Amino acid sequence: MRVLLVEDDAGIAESIRDGLHRYQFDVEVTDRGRRALEVGPDVDVVLLDLGLPDIDGVDVCRQLRAVSDVPIIVVTARDDELDRVVGLEVGADDYVVKPFGIRELIARIRAVSRRSARAASGTDDDRQLMHVGELTVDPRSRRVTVSSREIELTPKEFDLLAVLAAEPGTVLRREHLLEQVWDMNWFGSTKTLDVHVASLRKKLGDPGWIETVRGVGFRAVPVV
Repeated sequence: MRVLLVEDDAGIAESIRDGLHRYQFDVEVTDRGRRALEVGPDVDVVLLDLGLPDIDGVDVCRQLRAVSDVPIIVVTARDDELDRVVGLEVGADDYVVKPFGIRELIARIRAVSRRSARAASGTDDDRQLMHVGELTVDPRSRRVTVSSREIELTPKEFDLLAVLAAEPGTVLRREHLLEQVWDMNWFGSTKTLDVHVASLRKKLGDPGWIETVRGVGFRAVPVV
């Protein structure tokens, strides 16, 4: 797996690079956002620091996402909630705050890579489209429509809806949804899932699109 590490602290960059090398990752290191924009679309995963000397990491993330679906994990010392929200809103797939263990980072790399591979699998556009009644989810363009009306979602809201829409009518356990949408080693509160479900229901215009199965999980169903 080819990893682009965009990090301006030479000591941290060396530590992460050496740790990933031990697990057989092919790592290129740069401290420039411009280099990230040049190379990013051609690698398997981008690890992106936000504090770069030439271009702010948020702008790098936004510009990279505009031209590529490469998985992006923000790796930064900024742990403010607003920074997290901004990073995810502009297209990051995950957000890791320093300091962290190399095993945690590898778990997150593998998790976003699996999600990216699932989204990119197959070549038939019709097969890629997912339908739940008048709700359509297009993983290729990451667009959602309800009765031809496009719905604007955050990256995580889209990922959650896509997992539910892939198996309409099937009850998906809370643990399964957290693993698929967030991370295989999610340690945060499961309330995160409830918050995202509530937001999805509001944006879709009817809470009936996502049913709660008490004590188990959720399922996507058509609204009649």
